[in-house]
Amino acid sequence: MTPNDTLIGAGFADPVFQSQGAFRALLAALSEPGLAYDISVSVETPVGLEPATAVALLTLADYETPIWLPAALRDGPAGAWLRFHCGATLVEYPARAAFAVIDGAGTEPKLAAFNAGDDQFPDRSTTVLVQCAGLEGGATVTLEGPGIPGQRAVAPAGLRPEFWAEVEDNAALYPLGVDLLLVHGAQVLGLPRSTQIVEAR
Repeated sequence: MTPNDTLIGAGFADPVFQSQGAFRALLAALSEPGLAYDISVSVETPVGLEPATAVALLTLADYETPIWLPAALRDGPAGAWLRFHCGATLVEYPARAAFAVIDGAGTEPKLAAFNAGDDQFPDRSTTVLVQCAGLEGGATVTLEGPGIPGQRAVAPAGLRPEFWAEVEDNAALYPLGVDLLLVHGAQVLGLPRSTQIVEAR
């Protein structure tokens, strides 16, 4: 590790204005599943986090919202950056997380490993940020559900082969289940637990 690796990059220059803009984009992404939204904000993103992932966590997470990261990120610059800017606790077990970051191509953890909420508090489930190789160029999947007029096709790239089967299983838990934000670069695409998979090919 070089000296520069230990430096913690800047977060929001204008926390109120920038977080409000990012929150609106994240809300829109979850309200209109399958549409990509840009949440480009100038922050010094740590190694291992996509810009949209970093901005989303700066916007949504605080000291009351535990975050799960893969060990390589948790123990490196990304973990230090989130502890400093969000004050968040980084947890070891996926089910204890309010927010989580996973590699879309990685084999673990499965979506079922995260907290799906319970009958009394379905809103306390984990929101999972899935870092992808791209939000286009992959296998086409057709979606339907609230926020989608008719059906909508998406084709994110760099996802593990069983990912969409896991999304189907998650949707079957509704009103329980995790909410997903697929991220690449400065863009985010929402897949709330209410979204159904019509066809995947």
